[in-house]
Amino acid sequence: MLRLLMIADDFTGALDTGVQLAAHGIPTQVVVGQADLSACSSTVLVVDTETRHLSAAKAAEAVARLTRSAVENGVGCIYKKTDSALRGNIGAELAALLKASGARNLPFLPAFPQIGRTTKKGVHYIDGVPVNESPFGIDPFEPVRHARVTELIGEQTDVPAHSFPTLKEGEAVPEQEGILVFDAGSLDDLASTGRALFQNGKPHLMAGCAGFAALLPDLMKMTERRTVTMPKLDPRLLVVCGSVNSITLRQLDVAEQNGFSRLRLTPRQKLDPGYWESENGKEALQGINEMLAANPRCIIETNDEGGNQPTADYAAARGIDLDGMRVGISGSVGQMFGALFGSEHLGTLLLTGGDTLLQCMNSVGARELEPVCELESGIVLARFTYQGRTRYVITKSGGFGQEDLLVELADRIAKH
Repeated sequence: MLRLLMIADDFTGALDTGVQLAAHGIPTQVVVGQADLSACSSTVLVVDTETRHLSAAKAAEAVARLTRSAVENGVGCIYKKTDSALRGNIGAELAALLKASGARNLPFLPAFPQIGRTTKKGVHYIDGVPVNESPFGIDPFEPVRHARVTELIGEQTDVPAHSFPTLKEGEAVPEQEGILVFDAGSLDDLASTGRALFQNGKPHLMAGCAGFAALLPDLMKMTERRTVTMPKLDPRLLVVCGSVNSITLRQLDVAEQNGFSRLRLTPRQKLDPGYWESENGKEALQGINEMLAANPRCIIETNDEGGNQPTADYAAARGIDLDGMRVGISGSVGQMFGALFGSEHLGTLLLTGGDTLLQCMNSVGARELEPVCELESGIVLARFTYQGRTRYVITKSGGFGQEDLLVELADRIAKH
């Protein structure tokens, strides 16, 4: 029976939230696109609406449509998963959930203190830096312009948003109409507000990122749990990176310094339609296969060395705008991935960036992933079935983790 519907706006976000339930042994499915809620047999269903890059109006309609379906099918609780760096159509999607549900207000806990993302006095921080002054403020595709959460929400909706400090257990929940934004500087703060929200029964609506979602199994008293075991993974690791975040780029640099082979795709490989089916493309694929055979630790990335100006110039010369670049690059990576997928040298996969993950999974027809566990906070191990075989993939959003993260993951996989 479906007890909890989670609505995310990108694939990696859907997984890093769904795994908070799956890691407790709670049956959890993660799917892309609109879902038939009446046919769902899982306790938890996470739907990636793929609305991160849509207009605010289109994103709102997708969330409203799914919310109405949940209400019609008697789903007890809906959780709107938001990006922990506040990227995407935050205001439009929260307002759409609230309006379509018919509820009076929506508690929103945007913090993810487990990875250094906190909310204090209504301002959202990344490792102590206001989010609009962090690397997320200069993201070329989705820059975050406001650190004050209520201001960010107010840009996309006229639904009122109110900021509140952490609730203490037993403290009354505010009754204002609209979106109720709560501070949290630690996991204890999230738990304290959570207990206050649940003290008089289960809220029908909640919003936040994976940070608060990690507390839901206990807050919702989910007792249907299975034993979760860590599977044995292929010690070979291929990292496919579509993130432009400076934190992720530093992780790639450190991995290369520690023996990873690193291939940067050329502007032509990223932006020419049908490149991987051309003779040059087939030769490039052969070279990639040889790289995988020669080194058990490899990186394929979409960034140019020293910055992405060469790709920007290549796109400009062909009349490709910024969104066209994003779509073209992720689509090309997906085509490359599909062509490599049958390689005998392909081991465990680590895909970073929601667009990259989606296109890679599309290339092999996988529209559903089953989260297994977290290898670290925000680093999700998931599995899917392709041509009768179970494959494992590690997923990671861009922009967090220590600089030697990839090296540590590779070492852990090899030892396990």
